[in-house]
Amino acid sequence: MNYEWYDVLGNVGVCLILGCYLLLQMNRLAASELKFSVFNGLGAALILISLSYEFNLSAFFIELFWLLISLFGIVNYWRKKGSEGS
Repeated sequence: MNYEWYDVLGNVGVCLILGCYLLLQMNRLAASELKFSVFNGLGAALILISLSYEFNLSAFFIELFWLLISLFGIVNYWRKKGSEGS
C-alpha cells in the first residue's frame, strides 16, 4: 500500500470528526457551537477529497451527507445569531 498525500488529508479529516465527537461526549464541546459544525464539515470535505483519488461509494455517501448536515448546522448557527441581534 502506498501512502499518498490524499491519504494524509483523509486521515486528518477522520481525526477532526472523531475529535469533535470525543469532545462532545466529554462535554467539552456543544453541538450548537459553530466550531462543532465547521470541524465536522472540514473533516468530511477532507475525506471526500481523499475519496476522489480512491473512490468508495458507501464512504462517499456518508461523507457527502456529513458535509451537508454540517453546512446546515453552520447556516442555522448564523440564522440564530442574526435573529438574536435584531
